[in-house]
Amino acid sequence: MRISELYRSGTFGLSVEVFPPKSEKGDAILFQTLEELTRYQPAFVSCTYGAGGSTSKRTIELCNIIQNRFQTPATAHFTCVVSTCEELIEWLKNASEAGINNIMALRGDPPAGQETFIPADGGLRYANELVALIREHFPEMGVGVAGYPEVHPDAPDADTDLANLKRKVDAGADAVYTQLFFNNTRFHDFRERCVQAGIQCPIIPGIMPITDFKRIQRISSMSNSELPAELTSKLESAQDDPEAQFEIGVEFAIKQSQELIDDGVPGIHFYALNRSQACKRIFDALGFEQA
Repeated sequence: MRISELYRSGTFGLSVEVFPPKSEKGDAILFQTLEELTRYQPAFVSCTYGAGGSTSKRTIELCNIIQNRFQTPATAHFTCVVSTCEELIEWLKNASEAGINNIMALRGDPPAGQETFIPADGGLRYANELVALIREHFPEMGVGVAGYPEVHPDAPDADTDLANLKRKVDAGADAVYTQLFFNNTRFHDFRERCVQAGIQCPIIPGIMPITDFKRIQRISSMSNSELPAELTSKLESAQDDPEAQFEIGVEFAIKQSQELIDDGVPGIHFYALNRSQACKRIFDALGFEQA
């Protein structure tokens, strides 16, 4: 099922995000994770596209495995980084020939050692240009884009960030998937501002279960996502106890996700970090059934 069709029926759209591992051991862990999480029949599993486009071919390979081995629709992440338009079109052709019908279109982070994003010669600078490229050459593909409830780190202010998102939607995006956040009020405010700006496509909250305090501190700092003071206090008190951190994080994610579901969100996109334990606990608590 394409993203463009996914949320039309009113059925809740559960989705999961993974990333390409860097070793055979990592592959084994990922495949075990996929084995366990695809039992919950997610609408799709998305696979990221490495920094600097470093895993672009691997992303297609893994999406192919997700669809054929695990019988679950895949969404391939796709960025503008270090690629000419010709190379981007060739990648899309390869993805299409591999049976991938959904793309998560992102500008992408600068390659290592590059502080600001610099487009490749003959390439693209913004995600809305990437969406337009997909729509021009592969109009049948479903396209998701990123939204930032707490503002993209590179944006000067919230209004500019929202205008950038509107350009991506106007270029042909089918749905918006948000960066991780831990305060549902931020998501509600963001969604209301999107509606006021004329963004009518589904807006899907992105949830990252906390399993390690130091790791989530680093990730939230990079993504401009604020950790609530009460949650931070609990995690700090358990920073020498990995199991306690896991329990605190899972319980928080269950409560956060249930509040969003009760509020009528069309789906939730879970950042699984290639591990299944936290997501399994959350999915069971939320009543998602296994096949």
